Amino acid sequence: MKKLLFMLALYGALISLGHTEIMAQVNQPTPAPPTAKKLARNQTVHGETLNDDYFWLREKTDKEVISYLEAENAYTDALMKGTEAFQEKLYQEMLGRIKQTDANVPYRQDGYYYYSRTETGKQYPIFARKKGSLTAPEEITLDLNELAKGQKYTAIATYAVSDDTNLLAYSHDTTGFREYFLRIKDLRTGKLLPDDIGKVSGAFWADAKTLFYITEDAAKRPHRLYRHTLGDPKEKDALVYEEKDKLYRLGARRSRSRQYIFIASASSNNTEYRYLRPDRPAEPFKLILARAGEHEYYPDHHGDQFYILTNDKGRGFRVVTAPVADPRPENWKEFIPHRKGVTLESQSIFANHYVVSERDQGLQKVRVVDVKTNASHYLEFPEPVYSAFVNFTPEFDTTTLRFSYQSFTTPSSVYDYDMRTRKRELLKQTEVLGGYDASRYAAERTFAVASDGVRIPVSLYYRKDLRKAGTPQAMLLNAYGSYGIPSNVGFNSNRLSLIDRGVVLAIAHIRGGGDLGKEWHDEGKMMKKKNTFTDFITAAEHLIKEKYTAKDKLVITGGSAGGLLMGAVANMRPDLFKAIVTYVPFVDVINTMMDASLPLTVQEYLEWGNPNDKEAYAYMKSYSPYDNLEAKEYPSMLVKTSLNDSQVMYWEPAKYVAKLRTMKKDKNPLLLKINMGAGHGGSSGRYDALRETAFDYAFILQQFGIAN
Repeated sequence: MKKLLFMLALYGALISLGHTEIMAQVNQPTPAPPTAKKLARNQTVHGETLNDDYFWLREKTDKEVISYLEAENAYTDALMKGTEAFQEKLYQEMLGRIKQTDANVPYRQDGYYYYSRTETGKQYPIFARKKGSLTAPEEITLDLNELAKGQKYTAIATYAVSDDTNLLAYSHDTTGFREYFLRIKDLRTGKLLPDDIGKVSGAFWADAKTLFYITEDAAKRPHRLYRHTLGDPKEKDALVYEEKDKLYRLGARRSRSRQYIFIASASSNNTEYRYLRPDRPAEPFKLILARAGEHEYYPDHHGDQFYILTNDKGRGFRVVTAPVADPRPENWKEFIPHRKGVTLESQSIFANHYVVSERDQGLQKVRVVDVKTNASHYLEFPEPVYSAFVNFTPEFDTTTLRFSYQSFTTPSSVYDYDMRTRKRELLKQTEVLGGYDASRYAAERTFAVASDGVRIPVSLYYRKDLRKAGTPQAMLLNAYGSYGIPSNVGFNSNRLSLIDRGVVLAIAHIRGGGDLGKEWHDEGKMMKKKNTFTDFITAAEHLIKEKYTAKDKLVITGGSAGGLLMGAVANMRPDLFKAIVTYVPFVDVINTMMDASLPLTVQEYLEWGNPNDKEAYAYMKSYSPYDNLEAKEYPSMLVKTSLNDSQVMYWEPAKYVAKLRTMKKDKNPLLLKINMGAGHGGSSGRYDALRETAFDYAFILQQFGIAN
């Protein structure tokens, strides 16, 4: 979930730097870039000696490391000083489109309406509720602005109210390293309970007195589930289950019906579930089906049946029902069959309706089934390219389905949908202040053809009156292409600061992502990972050939695993791009995947391969950006990272930049910007994040020769 939320946030803040234009504004000699010392560190892998001169940058507590990172920031600031006024203009422009004092749509649970809201000038949301009706007095449950006092970073993960509505369990991180500490607050008094559980990866209530929580191992892998009774010391908490296989991560949740608790042991291609009645929390969990091969299944509950998404008959999944009393496969009955070209992504079960989210040839669909009659229908959406998601709806006995809808041109819109009458009500559409007119903008989709004949979709978004057919324009091309995560289209008012200046935004839906289902992911991982990179190059070549853009007008960007993509294509086709911008990039593939002590490494053997295997090692090394840097010309680059990132450690981009400085033969700028107080997603405060976006957009527009 974190990677998906990062990519949704990422697309609004992407960049590059035009060295000539900026230095002309600064009107002073170019400062010398920092030089990292070389300290040889050798290791032998499969008979090959690997030297890493910058391994020492891993020492986060070393003052010399921090000094080097600060020198990189100072160098970046010096080169960008001439854009400070432009950054402020962009910031105010984007801020002017946002309704700063606002609230999201409340959801109903146990007699209360829960929501969050923001206030002008405050960085973080305020969580609140009202009892019985929306006209009732407000009760503030959690004010993140108070939690953030004295902190550089603030985020919460768990937010769970007990069944009797009196207690709130929440987890809070103040570093960005995903170190969430669990606390329990009495909502009647506003006081914290003395229960001190410590770091968790997640928690939920079984009832009003029993709390289940999950802890992590040294590599931040969720692996143990505990049961806590309020008032007991932590030492008395019962260890319910431990996942010992390091390929697997542990998860747990309670069904919407509240009748069952599910424990999930999940790798990237296999799952295993256990279940328990929450009113019998001390009993042992029962197994649904043991893990085997590449079988993924996901159960939920209704009445005396489990509804199970399973890929046993095809990669795109089908739905079966199984009796709770004996859910073995021999008792499964097909409810929705597997269909070629369709992936069933998730399910939501209510008292009288079953809802499944599908992806059909890349298009998101929501299907509603009456569980009594089996009659089904699909929700209808007005545009050919869009995103639609089932929203959090905690109530089980309801006929109302809440969903959200958006597109490149339509702001995020929240609806309530009556599953019986098929009537929908628009509850809120995100306001865009300043007179936004959707009719001035257009979206389209084009297809690039890969060397193996596969059609690669590319989505485009631009302002109609600034788009000149047949005339190459400034373009920002983004992609991800890993973990089966799709690059969904969506609306972000910040992008208007680019589009209204003539920039075309594009997304390449390349293999390795989930844009066209599970098979699309399969064709861009493990020993087929290079399809991701060649698909992106093919998409860029197509956009140039069709005169949407040109080499000297094309900036590309990607983050995290999308940063691996950026590093790979920089080595493969540096001539194709004017500039490359990469966020928290996974660029040191071999060193990271050889270190099983790092977060995510072992679990991701199933995404990239295990370098302890000689064949996998050779393939991974052949595309690893850090290991394939060469003495040649590279495009302008901006590399961004955060000191407390737990998913891609800061030293990967730091080492990459240090090494590239010694090898590249061009005079194009190479900048490294490190957020010294954040994690994988950058700044946590909304105003701080917007200033980062303004900085980034100043880079982009300078690269295109636009200075105002």
